Amino acid sequence: MSELYFSEIQRFRKWWLWVMMLGINSIFIYGIIQQIFIGQPFGDNPMSDTGLCLSAFFMLILSLLLFNMRMETQIKSDGIYMRFFPFHFKYKFYPWSDIDKAYVRQYNPIKEYGGWGLRIGAFNVSGDKGMQLEFKNSKKLLIGTNQEIKLKEVLSSLGHQQV
Repeated sequence: MSELYFSEIQRFRKWWLWVMMLGINSIFIYGIIQQIFIGQPFGDNPMSDTGLCLSAFFMLILSLLLFNMRMETQIKSDGIYMRFFPFHFKYKFYPWSDIDKAYVRQYNPIKEYGGWGLRIGAFNVSGDKGMQLEFKNSKKLLIGTNQEIKLKEVLSSLGHQQV
């Protein structure tokens, strides 16, 4: 069993995202109440009751998915473990033996990766700091962090913080 040195869980918890999701879900719920329970069409060109219910259900599922999404990062003596739940049920493991360099850096999420989330070459939830992994096979992976200082300390204490 390897020793745990660092653990971080990040979630999508930006206030503006939840205001937007609450607004969209509220519109659908209001539409269902007005069209199905009161019997008045919702909007100038109302969709069918089934379409309205399916759309509302889809938005609620999307909101629940977003609410339950989390990125988990662990640094252990044998390597780095990472998962983006619910897309990864099991941790992805990156052994130290495959990693050439590991360091914390600032990045531009939109310019470099097209935003936040599961990206080609990056896993990030918020912010602009991340642990850059450069593998011996020349591939790169950035894992976002909100604990930049602690992560630097851990990598340095393990002899892996390199720039």
